[in-house]
Amino acid sequence: MLEPKAPTPTPAGDTYKGWLFKWTNYIKGYQRRWFVLSNGLLSYYRTQAEMGHTCRGTINLATANIAVEDSCNFVISNGGAQTYHLKASSEVERQRWITALELAKAKAVHNQAESDDSGDECPTSPPTSGQGGGARNSNSEVQSTLRTLGSKVEDLSTCNDLIAKHGSALQRSLSELEGVRLGGDTEGKIRQVTERATLFRITSNAMINACRDFLALAQAHSKRWQKALYSEREQRIRLEETLEQLAKQHNHLERAFRGATVLPASQSNPALDSKSSGSAKGDASDEDDENEFFDAMEDPGEFITVPADPKYHRRSGSNASGFSTETGMDDQSLCDEQSLGSNPESPQSLEVEPVRKRRTKIPDKPNYSLNLWSIMKNCIGKELSKIPMPVNFNEPISMLQRLSEDLEYYELLDKAAKCQSSLEQLCYVAAFTVSSYSTTVHRTGKPFNPLLGETFELDRLRESGYRSLCEQVSHHPPAAAHHATSEKGWTLRQEISLASKFRGKYLSIMPLGSIHCLFEKSNNHYSWKKVTTTVHNIIVGKLWIDQSGEIDVVNHRTGDRCHLKFAPYSYFSRDVARKVTGVVTDKDGKAHYVLSGTWDEKIEFSRVMQSNKGENGTEGKQKTVYQTLKAKELWRKNPLPEGAETMYYFSALALTLNEPEEGVAPTDSRRRPDQQLMEAGRWDEANAEKQRLEEKQRSVRREREREAQRAASPPPDTAEGAEEAEEAIIEDASITDSPLKINAVEIGTEASQASDETGVHQDNYKALWFERVEDPDTGESMHVYRGGYWEAKEHGNWDMCPNIY
Repeated sequence: MLEPKAPTPTPAGDTYKGWLFKWTNYIKGYQRRWFVLSNGLLSYYRTQAEMGHTCRGTINLATANIAVEDSCNFVISNGGAQTYHLKASSEVERQRWITALELAKAKAVHNQAESDDSGDECPTSPPTSGQGGGARNSNSEVQSTLRTLGSKVEDLSTCNDLIAKHGSALQRSLSELEGVRLGGDTEGKIRQVTERATLFRITSNAMINACRDFLALAQAHSKRWQKALYSEREQRIRLEETLEQLAKQHNHLERAFRGATVLPASQSNPALDSKSSGSAKGDASDEDDENEFFDAMEDPGEFITVPADPKYHRRSGSNASGFSTETGMDDQSLCDEQSLGSNPESPQSLEVEPVRKRRTKIPDKPNYSLNLWSIMKNCIGKELSKIPMPVNFNEPISMLQRLSEDLEYYELLDKAAKCQSSLEQLCYVAAFTVSSYSTTVHRTGKPFNPLLGETFELDRLRESGYRSLCEQVSHHPPAAAHHATSEKGWTLRQEISLASKFRGKYLSIMPLGSIHCLFEKSNNHYSWKKVTTTVHNIIVGKLWIDQSGEIDVVNHRTGDRCHLKFAPYSYFSRDVARKVTGVVTDKDGKAHYVLSGTWDEKIEFSRVMQSNKGENGTEGKQKTVYQTLKAKELWRKNPLPEGAETMYYFSALALTLNEPEEGVAPTDSRRRPDQQLMEAGRWDEANAEKQRLEEKQRSVRREREREAQRAASPPPDTAEGAEEAEEAIIEDASITDSPLKINAVEIGTEASQASDETGVHQDNYKALWFERVEDPDTGESMHVYRGGYWEAKEHGNWDMCPNIY
């Protein structure tokens, strides 16, 4: 929903405007309306232009009941006469409206109870940036109020002195009266006591009245001061956002400039000087990292610094935001190491080498017709494991390359590495887990199943500061290991295998295994699992993909946790499609941040200021209502390249994965011939080459299993049984070598084959670059990078690699 960002509501009678969806009837459903909240009244219009003449409805919040139905829906009713069923675009936006409505309702009730309250009769509007006269008027008003309160305090002091004086005189008169005998002086003494008692009573009444005036004045002005304080804070937040936008624009301009030209050596010298002096300044590559997590309501002393030198974009952040000057020093030194040579004393080393320009297009996908009947006819009388599936259902990258695509938004981990707060760091890691699904929206093609021993390297050390390596470490069951490390201080590793269930109309693919992310500076260790991917319309209709399930991102060092929920798509749901919500909690279960968005577009987060139990939801469960600050964008999907619909809907990173690289291993996916032929549009040749590679892999596997059986050295009486077992070896294809519309049967068959095998498969294959170890934090057994690959690439020695192509 395209809605202008409205200011965060203040606890006064300020106007709050915005778009909401209002339920009309069962034919039209929810319709978009413009709502205005002002002076305890909620009014709505069809458009903003109607505000001047036509109001479609108004409800008084003083007698209204506000109820939350679910994450985006809420109901406002005044006892049956009027009921508004409303829907916001997101959970964060709904919470903004709930907060504004509750404050407006409380104000309206208070106005009815105390209509003569001066603080409520004269609300002050929050000053906007640039209203210098308003600020001066507010300052003079505060000074006048302080003088009035000061005079009231002086009156109280005077009354106190008078009460003490007249009280002492009255006490003396009473003492004298007790000692006087009945006689002529009695009447005079009684008259004196009466006069002094009257003075004491008058002084006491004056004291009481002065106290009452002081209290009333203090209460009235305290409300106005509170509103003024909130206004100042809102103005400060807007100023911070403006400064942040300026910093982002500087970053964009510098990146555009650096992409078009090469910095001369004279501009590199200041970087060396700043590095040697140890000045606390940030990295030019951290585009959107700083001040994502600022809390203007809790820490008035927080500040933001705009970079003094836009060439290098060095910024210092507050400790409360999780970015310190020490982090900026580390980033700057890393930037210097990347952009400058290893020998700063050499003039030649100061020149920056231009970054390699990656390709932005691949050959268009051919529009080949596919005869499903001819495929099914060739399947008659054959084992499913021996049926060759055409590349028409594939996309020209392997599963290892799809796994490497998780690093498309590596910047999120770079930003997380700079956070000093583990909770803020967890927000970035959670956004990274969601971002890995953004490339799957339109990608209905099946990637090539990797051959056993196949590898794929993604070396972006020069451009982005990271590099990764994937290897197919097991064939039965198929599993791939992935290891990525960055100069920014994070390491990502995972081992993923797949399980699937065919449900007739759709296919559910459940990734097995965990993903681990470790940060060097903080020693934080995060782990999580992937959600279920569902491919719909397997038999008839257009294929479409959905992600559903829950993810727990756990920090094993601190106990912090982020619970993410991927809502499955439902035609009858009122929620937005592909919705993701999450809550970041500490080890005690206290919520600190709320995340919301969609896995195909963006994720926003808000700091939780207060949480309480709301009303029962639709399922009878009591839902927690979080009062949050204004939402900030944490991640947004990059737009697809131009013409992506004819290039398999590849992202900018995916277009470069098959680009030839010098010095890669002979087992690299870029060297796979059937994949190269498919990308070039030669699908018939690709089908023949794919069949050859699959048969070669089966032959190698049979030979490896025979060697394993011979090494077992069975006794003579069991030799015949061993020979029969050897002949009974199933020659199976890979788990993903079938198209999305047919591979459900094949995947189910291979899964049953794997389950029929007893214990460990008779295959003595060991991964070349990975070894199986047990994680000390989770206790899981997984393949971890053992090292040696990049050293072998540096020396050009690949003698240890098998010939799989």
